[in-house]
Amino acid sequence: MDQNTQLKLTQMRNIIQNLGSSTENCGDLMLERFLIARSMDPNKAAKMFVTWQKWRASFVPLGYIPDSEVMDQLDAKKIYLQGLSKDGHPVMIVKGSKHYPAKDQPQFKKFVVHLLDKVIASGFKGKEIGNEKLIGVLDLDQIGYKNVDARALITGFQFLQAYYPERLAKCYLLNMPWFFVSVWRLVSKFLEKATLEKIIIVSNDEEKSQFVKDVGEDVLPVEYGGHAKLVAIQDVVLPPLED
Repeated sequence: MDQNTQLKLTQMRNIIQNLGSSTENCGDLMLERFLIARSMDPNKAAKMFVTWQKWRASFVPLGYIPDSEVMDQLDAKKIYLQGLSKDGHPVMIVKGSKHYPAKDQPQFKKFVVHLLDKVIASGFKGKEIGNEKLIGVLDLDQIGYKNVDARALITGFQFLQAYYPERLAKCYLLNMPWFFVSVWRLVSKFLEKATLEKIIIVSNDEEKSQFVKDVGEDVLPVEYGGHAKLVAIQDVVLPPLED
């Protein structure tokens, strides 16, 4: 880490303290994610961090969202957790054809937090370093109008932007049907430039083989050009973290 970044992190810690909050148990790499997300501005990064802390304390009081609180979403078996990519990022696959717009939005938001927390935690090697990133794969194969849910996509990406800064390595969109293009245009309006730059729409054979190469055959299921099996997120048991 260069001297300039170290200086900004020190400034950020002081500002967070002045805002009445604490950075205890927060390593430099974790705080640096907030700095990067706010263009290396210690003031803005500190405010983002404090907002995140307050949100986390109120929305996730236990520190996690248990399976029991999001069973109806888990039962749809639409989210799969595949292990680590070639670069060591946990790979999450979302099957769009198994998703239906949620009637209970607060509960759906809990589900978003549940899955993001679990996917990121699956990338910890014994303990959290603080800068782990995930790869998302959104498979739009065989979706119909009944599966289209711009609100859910906007919620997911906005949570990533506001509460999981610099946690997204890449997001791949596969098998996008023609009618979804206008939906994606709408969703894109709610995304920050930095997020959009991490999203890749895979639309031809060349891009598909690049996708397989970048993510890795070992974690991708056969239907995506790899040789792994699909693993539902609720079937993945994570080891306890080291102290």
